[in-house]
Amino acid sequence: MNIASSPLSQAYRPLRVVHVAEDQRQPRHTAGRMVISGRMADVCAELDRLIALENRQPAYAN
Repeated sequence: MNIASSPLSQAYRPLRVVHVAEDQRQPRHTAGRMVISGRMADVCAELDRLIALENRQPAYAN
């Protein structure tokens, strides 16, 4: 049986976005990391959304 055609692989898998805060002393825009899981199309759409959101933010001065 082909795994890609199995009913389990075709079941709906929601997109999950998890933010992991590693250092609370850093500014919010630089602290932590992110894990995104789900269907490839959903993950790519979320990454595109995050890029668009970041492009709307003012640049941070270091």
